[in-house]
Amino acid sequence: MASDVSPPPMAWRYCGNQVKLWREHAGVTRERLADEAGYGYETVKSMEQGRRRPTQRLLEVADGLCGAQGKLTAAEAFLKPERFLSYARDFMRYEAEAIALSTYEPQFIPGLLQTEETALALFRAHWPPLDDETIGERVAARMERQALLDKQTRAFSFTIGEAALRYPVGSGEAHARQLERLLEAGARRNVNIQAMPFGGVHPGLNGPFVLLETAEHLHLAYVEGHETGVLHSDSEKVSVIAQRHAMILRRALGPGESEAFIGKLAEELRP
Repeated sequence: MASDVSPPPMAWRYCGNQVKLWREHAGVTRERLADEAGYGYETVKSMEQGRRRPTQRLLEVADGLCGAQGKLTAAEAFLKPERFLSYARDFMRYEAEAIALSTYEPQFIPGLLQTEETALALFRAHWPPLDDETIGERVAARMERQALLDKQTRAFSFTIGEAALRYPVGSGEAHARQLERLLEAGARRNVNIQAMPFGGVHPGLNGPFVLLETAEHLHLAYVEGHETGVLHSDSEKVSVIAQRHAMILRRALGPGESEAFIGKLAEELRP
């Protein structure tokens, strides 16, 4: 379910190929299309080959030069940035339907609990840099996912490392609002939040993961790293991660202690 390098979206490749086919049919050279659109030759080549997203400007110019009568500009609606990373899409589908979800995250506030400020800061720090449209789409998608917490018959458990709770990805005021968001979410009866304090050796040092249970009681585990994500359904692998989760919970602060701990951190940041 994962690959080291994600291929460009199929829509980019299909649209780029259509531009190329229309251009060649109309006898328009790539050099002329590049000049008319105000792009370099290599940029247009990348768009035609689907390695770069064809822009609205290119589609408009190509449509006019090639007499496509709106057939190329109509592709713009299908070229919106992907809302989720390709390797995470399987996980997102299962997350949307899970009846129980347990997250362990040592370094970041989990996406389902992030404020818009936190999500925006993280996406802006992405490397290589993302364009503004992609950032906007991904922040919006992350905020929309949080509606899952409103489904009171579904159980959510979050164990968050002290590093994530202490480290402000934006200003101190923004981080205080992020911590207050955790307190608000943790007050829901279907949401459990626990803090994992610094110190000691434990399985959580190996990194984050999410355990899911579907309505059909299928148990899954999702493990994500740099540019990769794997959704495990193999019972043996899921069992190992579940055992790690159990050991982590034994070291984490209880819900009440965690609430007090997070509240104290938030208080320290308030003016």
